[in-house]
Amino acid sequence: MKIAIVGKGGTGKTTSAGTIARWIARQGREVIALDCDSNPNLGLSLGLSVEETERLAAIRQSLDAEDGDKTEHAPTVPEILERFGAWAPDRVRLAVVTKIDHFDPGCP
Repeated sequence: MKIAIVGKGGTGKTTSAGTIARWIARQGREVIALDCDSNPNLGLSLGLSVEETERLAAIRQSLDAEDGDKTEHAPTVPEILERFGAWAPDRVRLAVVTKIDHFDPGCP
């Protein structure tokens, strides 16, 4: 199952996504939550600390700041989760994937 939450800013998308992700995980299902927002705060809604949420955003932003031709993005889902992710409460796996300027068409 894949669920995407989209809409105008300030409408509660992040809060809704965090609530839904944790509820599904509590039902015993595997949940991978992707924060694709330019201001990534899904970690807070999932119960991560401010520091951990900021750390995940900083990792992602540092990639964007590097020379795109020299920076290789994670080619597989497990590598994306390892490099840009963290475990949140209720066994939700969060990854921050805000913006990818240089991508390989074959990437997941």
